[in-house]
Amino acid sequence: MFGRDRTFGSRFGPLEVRVLEALWSRGGTGTVREILDAFPGVAYTTVMTTLDRLFKKGVLTRMRSGRGFRYTLAASREDLEASVAAKALDAVVASVSSPAALRPLVASFVDSVSVRDELALDQLEEAVRARRRALRRGEENER
Repeated sequence: MFGRDRTFGSRFGPLEVRVLEALWSRGGTGTVREILDAFPGVAYTTVMTTLDRLFKKGVLTRMRSGRGFRYTLAASREDLEASVAAKALDAVVASVSSPAALRPLVASFVDSVSVRDELALDQLEEAVRARRRALRRGEENER
């Protein structure tokens, strides 16, 4: 299982994460039978139900394949991680009671990013600049 499992914890259960891993290891596609070997002791119907849940969440697409379905990831791993992270961050920001209460969250985020990846910190800084430019252009257009 991948080390970034916490990224998916709020949106996917442990078996769903394992199914996603199995699909990623197979190039992003598979049937229940094709990935079942990655789940010793887990029933066929359990894997089938998990694939169906991921389909209903919009994470997978599916096409008829014989009597069942062939499931394919709807997005890359990176896109899925980004989407889950964005939703989690949106939820945290929405729960903050005031702009002042947001400052410690922003500071903590910047600290975490800078410890892990200096390039990401540079990209964050550029994203802030780009967003400010866009906001200024939007304000000018409203006048």
